Parts: sequence; structure tokens; C-alpha cells
Amino acid sequence: MRNCGYAFENREGNEMSFARRITGRDYPRFHVYARTEGSTLIINLHLDQKKPTYNGSRAHSGEYEGELIEAEANRITNLKAD
Repeated sequence: MRNCGYAFENREGNEMSFARRITGRDYPRFHVYARTEGSTLIINLHLDQKKPTYNGSRAHSGEYEGELIEAEANRITNLKAD
């Protein structure tokens, strides 16, 4: 994921979290949860629009589909293929 411009955030079990800023600010940003199943990399991609509102909460204004998500998924796929 680092080769795709993402910064490592944390790891929980076999899942790692990465983020890529879109602007010079912390948000909005692309956010990825990645894990492997055998030799296959599974990526859960979404767009965080803003920081979680409540302390201790993981809830946020996230987008899980749409043109921006599709374009980013294609960008990652093309970079990983190179």
C-alpha cells in the first residue's frame, strides 16, 4: 500500500489500516483496511469525509461507492500490476 501512496496507521489482528490524503489537510482522505487470505490481498476502500465526531467512536462520514472510489480502486489496481 505504501507504493500506492498510503501511510500505515495501525494493525488489528491480521488487518492493517492505511490512509492517503487527498489534499494538504487530514480530511478528506482515502482509507483502506487490508488483509491477506492465502496469497490474495483483500482491500476494503472508502473515502473518509471528516474526522469521527465523538471521542472513542469509529463512526465517520464515509463514502463506500461512487466515481471517486472507483477511480482510486482502478489507480491502486494499476499500480499493483506494475
